[in-house]
Amino acid sequence: MNVLKRYLKFSLKRSSQLQGTMAATTQVLACDSTSIVFSLDDQVAISSPETLAALRTAASCLKDLFPVAFPTETVYGLGAIALNATAALKIFSTKGRPADNPLIVHVSSRRMLQTLLPQNYALSPSYELLIEHFWPGPLTLLFPCDHSLIPDIITAGQQTVAIRMPSHPVARALIAVTDAPLAAPSANSSGKPSPTRAEHVLNDLNGKITIILDGGPCEVGLESTVVDGLHEDGNIRILRPGGITVEDIKRVLVNGFSDSDTPIPQILVHRRDFRDDALEQAPTTPGMKYRHYSPSVPVTLMHVSDAPLGIEPLSPSVFLEELKRSIPHSPDTLRVGLLMPSDSILMKSLISDTTIQWHEFPLGLVSEPAIIARRLFDGLLTLEREGVDLILVEEVPEENEGLAIMNRVKKAAGSSQWITIP
Repeated sequence: MNVLKRYLKFSLKRSSQLQGTMAATTQVLACDSTSIVFSLDDQVAISSPETLAALRTAASCLKDLFPVAFPTETVYGLGAIALNATAALKIFSTKGRPADNPLIVHVSSRRMLQTLLPQNYALSPSYELLIEHFWPGPLTLLFPCDHSLIPDIITAGQQTVAIRMPSHPVARALIAVTDAPLAAPSANSSGKPSPTRAEHVLNDLNGKITIILDGGPCEVGLESTVVDGLHEDGNIRILRPGGITVEDIKRVLVNGFSDSDTPIPQILVHRRDFRDDALEQAPTTPGMKYRHYSPSVPVTLMHVSDAPLGIEPLSPSVFLEELKRSIPHSPDTLRVGLLMPSDSILMKSLISDTTIQWHEFPLGLVSEPAIIARRLFDGLLTLEREGVDLILVEEVPEENEGLAIMNRVKKAAGSSQWITIP
């Protein structure tokens, strides 16, 4: 691994130098998702000449080994040819991404998936069920890695490779038109909130990449769920919660194994049901080791649930007085962003203090976590651009999409505060 890191450090420096000479301007090319149709045998048809031209332009850029930003149903991705180490290196140099943070490979069909897998590998019954129900879609699966085919930079030298099939028509069509699997993390500078709109990508990477395909806002808004089903015990380990909920995965597996003599696999969520320190130090998938999703302004996670033993919660008024004393702000007024459910009692209590300039970004009803997930990153990026001094994010229950929401918020937040609601 040390040899790989030294090689990557040199290669990233060289790739960054080449990248700087290539992408002086960034084109945003609109794509009409409704003009893209896939047949049952995974063949793509594109009725819009403008969309087809945009996809061909992007595919040409990819084949020239330069990265392209494109929409997926989760977030916008920064893609490069997955089987070419030179192309993949430019993802790392563009984002400033640590070399030991692996990438997810995206495919457009089951046939393309099979070309990436070792010849002697057969899908498990669990994987067959998950692929049947959730592909194409926001589910990433770990597979054994064929090191003769997949460069070590994709997997960070690990023995597994993460693969998914996106459901966004533009993403899947781009892979099909390029006729190659694409490695693609989120299309943002490393550590920042993931982009869910083309303008988010442009604001961050303008001049660093050549092409952004604009397919509109992302439907899911959070990255894919990552599943490891390769252990001998047959259990399903959720390494990163995301666009497919733990409840959905459990439902599919319970139904799928109900008429079988095979035991139903357990579903284990990383850091909730199990810990693996070695995995966190040498991750097999993105989002496990480094702090992510953080805007350039401080983020505080606001807890309204019962405080842990030894922590004294504050009333909203006491919290705000402490905030005014501790946060540097302009002489005029403190500007605070609120990223909270639309029906938040806490938000109503906070905004009664008129000495603070409030910037509200309602996320949606707490009973609709899928809506909150879709708006989370957009809210962080919007409030950052509005120039607030601080962003307060209210917790949501860690159920359904709430588990993935809180996974992202906890990594974005630099501090936490427990509040008592009057």
